[in-house]
Amino acid sequence: MRVGVLGSGLMGGKLGTLFARAGHEVVFSFARSGRKLTRLARQAKGRARAGTVREAAQHADALVLAVHWSRIGDILGQTGDLSGKVLITCSLPMNDDDTELVVVGTSSGAEELARMVPQARVVSAFNTVPSEVLFGVYQARRRASRPSLARRISGPPAPAVSRPRRPRSCRGRCPLPGRTPTTTMSRPRRPRSSR
Repeated sequence: MRVGVLGSGLMGGKLGTLFARAGHEVVFSFARSGRKLTRLARQAKGRARAGTVREAAQHADALVLAVHWSRIGDILGQTGDLSGKVLITCSLPMNDDDTELVVVGTSSGAEELARMVPQARVVSAFNTVPSEVLFGVYQARRRASRPSLARRISGPPAPAVSRPRRPRSCRGRCPLPGRTPTTTMSRPRRPRSSR
């Protein structure tokens, strides 16, 4: 698959690198310097290269949009036609100083982006995952115990959970072991027919 990275900062650089290492053709674009794009492509190995925003977008099957919300208009003005392209955004709709969301309540950043480029298929992903964990998760993908994005911070390991059982003689009306008698379980009774 051909992937165009629009915004090669922390998130775009790491996602593009992971796509390249997984065997995809990647074009890195939109960084503060052309040297950074060249360095990213070299470090990503595989089939990665540096290019312009238009080059990244033109031949890509999927695009990763990883820029600050305030720069989305600039990027979209440089991409050209995005008809039929999958546009994966990890951009949060934050104001210029990152203190507030600019899209709140009735919509989302992805919905607003879909309105800006209705001919593209917009997907929101990776916007709740810090870029610092991406390489570790990718490197551990084939291990028996995979890393979790949520991990236990401290304390002893969690005990194995066993299901409490009732004695057979209760037939569903006795409290579960370890619970107070007010939390009993009983089956609904059928109304008795009057004969």
